[in-house]
Amino acid sequence: MPTLDDILENIGEFDRFQKQTFFVLCLLSAAFTPVYVGVVFFGFTPEHRCFSPGVAELSQRCGWSLEEQLNHTVPEWGGHGASFGSRCRRYEVDWNVTGVSCTDPLGSLVGNRSSVPLSPCRDGWVYDSPGTSLVTEFNLVCEDSWKLDLFQSSVNAGFFIGSINIGYIADRFGRRFCLLNTILANVVCGILLVFVPTYLWIVILRFLQGLVSKGCWTAGYILVTEVVGPRYRRTVGILYQTAFSIGLLVFDAVAYAIPHWRWLQLTVTLPSCFFLLYYWCLPESPRWLISQGKNDKAMKIVSDMAKKNRKKLPSHFEDIKFEEEDGGKQSPSLIDLVRTPQMRKNTFILMYNWFTSSVLYQGLIMHMGVAAGNVYLDFLYSALVEFPAAFIIIVTIDRVGRRYPWAAANLVAGAACLVTALIPEDIHWLKVIAACIGRMGITMAFEMVCFVNTELYPTYIR
Repeated sequence: MPTLDDILENIGEFDRFQKQTFFVLCLLSAAFTPVYVGVVFFGFTPEHRCFSPGVAELSQRCGWSLEEQLNHTVPEWGGHGASFGSRCRRYEVDWNVTGVSCTDPLGSLVGNRSSVPLSPCRDGWVYDSPGTSLVTEFNLVCEDSWKLDLFQSSVNAGFFIGSINIGYIADRFGRRFCLLNTILANVVCGILLVFVPTYLWIVILRFLQGLVSKGCWTAGYILVTEVVGPRYRRTVGILYQTAFSIGLLVFDAVAYAIPHWRWLQLTVTLPSCFFLLYYWCLPESPRWLISQGKNDKAMKIVSDMAKKNRKKLPSHFEDIKFEEEDGGKQSPSLIDLVRTPQMRKNTFILMYNWFTSSVLYQGLIMHMGVAAGNVYLDFLYSALVEFPAAFIIIVTIDRVGRRYPWAAANLVAGAACLVTALIPEDIHWLKVIAACIGRMGITMAFEMVCFVNTELYPTYIR
């Protein structure tokens, strides 16, 4: 009995049908970017200091420059305002009293400058930013800075739970069914995020976005590798992830043009509404249909594939029963991942690599968001290094295999991150270079774990 790969050799392994499917799924991959790394711009923390009533009026009366105002009225101001005291504490004095000196205002109020009491920022903060972010809207700084970490942690918690549940849905009910439903849920959550007024609801909706979006991206990856022939499977898998890298560049440019986080959220969400049109143009995976014993439906898609590719399906392939390596209809179960010793070994190794790659990749993205330079330029530099990473993988994997490039990528990423941690903060350019090298290494590792995952598991639990 022939397999699907045998038929694809005759009707096209990567022809018009597959290219169309590949293109529409790459758009989906690029649109995943704001969910995965959105905190860099949605949660951008600008330079800030306590708001002190009366300071603006005093500064105007005395004719101070901004730097003079900060030196006179902000604790521990050292030129860059980078200390906790300058950001989160203020002088406990009344700047509105009459007779305050313009040359030594603190001395005229309390006499001894060193004995001025400090207090928390009870009247809010002043942010040196032309736009808005979650941080500036909800004052997620100082004692409440942990709430920004919770915002990102909620997304990651959604990724973790969704990768398991949505993955099971994709294996149980099909890739196309999973994609369409998760796209709809992601669009609804993304639009609601624009309008909800409270921090709590933002965290809840962000969790729900994470719950569906990572599984949606993974289902798209599996589908795009299952509609092509084996010769193109690795290449389209890598290019699907490269579309995510293009999404990083686009997201960076859009965030630069729209510095207000709610408008930015709306701008990156609305295009996803068009993905609902995939109901009419996206096929189900014929490999999944065969693994479920739905040969008639798989044959219908194969016929459509041949017609779209302008190839004639050979007569001896018509009205056949497929035979796949999975051996007929299968019901997926989590137990299948550890059923045999070899499967257990593969599962635990891949789980560890998924964990380390995800943590390091996202950690480097976060580093670019909090570094001392221009957040947009730093984000751009780190995104650009993902393209040579994809090129290196394509060039090497069929020549030297998977293990050596995979191991080398993890080694380079780990070493670069250690070096980054040791470089002093004032040598920012060197810190960025080391972080970009680490980003390139972990991007290679991340992309390789994705397609190795699809190669080691059969279709029905992929």
